[in-house]
Amino acid sequence: MGQSTPLVPLALVVEDDALQRMTISDLLLDEHVQVVQCESAEAAELVLDRYGEVITILLTDMNLAGRMTGIELAKRARAKYPNLDIVVVSAHPQDVSDDIRFIRKPWQPLDIVREALRYPKRHSSR
Repeated sequence: MGQSTPLVPLALVVEDDALQRMTISDLLLDEHVQVVQCESAEAAELVLDRYGEVITILLTDMNLAGRMTGIELAKRARAKYPNLDIVVVSAHPQDVSDDIRFIRKPWQPLDIVREALRYPKRHSSR
């Protein structure tokens, strides 16, 4: 059974800086996207394990509190949920795979909204 798209998009926002995490979450909430927030990749993995089938997008910072980076989290999430949309945010350009999008810091609010609402995997033909 494939992953289904919920009626209301659900984003998992992973950012260890509380102000940035809240700002990103508020931007997405303004666009009618529900948000679950985590400050570490380890916490995000627990959320993915429990709710991964209904999460629409993973938006993660590259450098996080804890032992795992955002890229490591993205790769693990991709392995478990191949249709999950993933965006990595960092101040330094990253070499990410074609199915993971990248936003460079400092980001503009429109950058976050545009990338979070693209959902290319959900709306492509299968």
